[in-house]
Amino acid sequence: MTRILPRPSPVKHVQSLIDSGVHPLLARIYAGRGIRRRDELDYGLKALLPPDALRGTREAAQLLADAIEAGAHMVIVADYDCDGATACAVGIRALRAFGADVGYLVPNRFEYGYGLTPAIVELAARMEPDLLITVDNGIASVDGVAAARSYGMATLITDHHLPGDTLPEADVIVNPNQPGCDFPSKALAGVGVMFYTMLALRAELRERGVFSSRPEPNLGDLLDLVALGTVADVVKLDHNNRILVSQGLARMRAGRMQPGVRALFAAASRESARASTFDLGFGLGPRLNAAGRLSDMSLGIECLITDDPGRALNIAQELDKLNRERRSIEQGMQDEALIRLAGFDPGQTASVALFEPDWHQGVIGIVAGRIKEKLHRPVVAFARGNDGELKGSGRSIPNLHLRDALDLVSKQQPDLILRFGGHAMAAGLTIREADYTRFQSAFEDVVQSLVEPADLTRSIETDGALETSWMSLDSARMIEQDIWGQGFPAPVFNDRFQVENQRLLKDRHLKLQLSKNGARFDAIQFNFAEGAPPAIHAAYRLAPNEFNGVTSLQLMLEHFEPV
Repeated sequence: MTRILPRPSPVKHVQSLIDSGVHPLLARIYAGRGIRRRDELDYGLKALLPPDALRGTREAAQLLADAIEAGAHMVIVADYDCDGATACAVGIRALRAFGADVGYLVPNRFEYGYGLTPAIVELAARMEPDLLITVDNGIASVDGVAAARSYGMATLITDHHLPGDTLPEADVIVNPNQPGCDFPSKALAGVGVMFYTMLALRAELRERGVFSSRPEPNLGDLLDLVALGTVADVVKLDHNNRILVSQGLARMRAGRMQPGVRALFAAASRESARASTFDLGFGLGPRLNAAGRLSDMSLGIECLITDDPGRALNIAQELDKLNRERRSIEQGMQDEALIRLAGFDPGQTASVALFEPDWHQGVIGIVAGRIKEKLHRPVVAFARGNDGELKGSGRSIPNLHLRDALDLVSKQQPDLILRFGGHAMAAGLTIREADYTRFQSAFEDVVQSLVEPADLTRSIETDGALETSWMSLDSARMIEQDIWGQGFPAPVFNDRFQVENQRLLKDRHLKLQLSKNGARFDAIQFNFAEGAPPAIHAAYRLAPNEFNGVTSLQLMLEHFEPV
């Protein structure tokens, strides 16, 4: 069952926004997302929270500046997703512009797992670094930091994940979610944390007079990378993150971007001049992530740090090929999962845990997300790891903090989960294959204790019915160019329509022609092979649709039910 719930938009806030010059449609949409004043839509860089408000940035800047002055060799240890790749690229580009001797290491996820483990430190030691810098990982790497110390390496942790009970004894930690950090934006992605660290380093170098004899690097040139990593990591787009994303998109639209970002637009057949958060989240991000999921994320990082447009394009095409392979693997795994769940009654349980011996580690997170969307249950999908272990990737629903749920499982049964970490909506873990059934039971018990029955019913919040005059290509383009994402969702509307025509595309997607008040609209619902009744109540998005060089309005259906 799915409920369509109109989102309240307080009339006084709508009118206040209209009076300040906001388009009436956008005013209604913004008010429904808690916006009350025009200045909350100010995405200028001057509105960005200052770097020194983020705990650890001043100390990190001093550590890095000292290392640069001493000619120390630095190595960035990156994570293997889009956020980690962009954070690494920001660090490499900025540090080299500041004159640092810096390289990077991105471990193969299938051999070394996640985070700064002692095995990864041993690998990094071959590069003989004086300073290890983590991006998008490290906050839980107690043993890894201790191993680095035993090798005589200094450590700087930059991360945004939630810490465990014990912090690593690093020289400096920069993480908005560490204890004692009052930074107002807890939703910074890993790339955002690294960008803030580089801003603080530039200020420190400026104070030391480094730029008195040479130009000061413009870190604004890296905002395309910051925007890409922030959107792709699906962190909450609070005001500060919307500034970062808006500034990055503005540079992309103006043609000011890294060669690798430009190449990814080309590989995804997207126009950078009309770059949107949808392009970053569904076009560029998946192609970078495909490298970490199926191969080696160093391929993605090389795409982002090269200044050679030809090399960038070659790498982007390779990433596109990997992404097509990823989609094929994912579809097969999803089909297997759905076959297993064919007789599953979601009313019986509050959670789902799935495992197939031949599933691919790199794609289980996507499969978990697809099944979660279908069943509206927290889902953990497992694949075989090494030495009798299972690697799991989970996706959650609103009102269930997945990392906290796994933490509770771990506290109740301390020998069950070997390693875990993550966020409210996504997390990863490792268990023994022999404990899979025990995990299913323990996870179900914890989820049952944390959710209410209403939490297990899917709800689609909409921005209400839409006047026919606003159901236009102009409205779709106006919406498309704004900043939407996690915590600041893209507008969804709901209306009643007559179904004039319908047919299946590729046996998987329902294509319809709908009518309302005498006006006709093309519509589509993806991955939906059932027919529609003559009259429907639908939740939908407005989207431009390009076909044969002509752009027209299309309604993207999220859900419909008979009137």
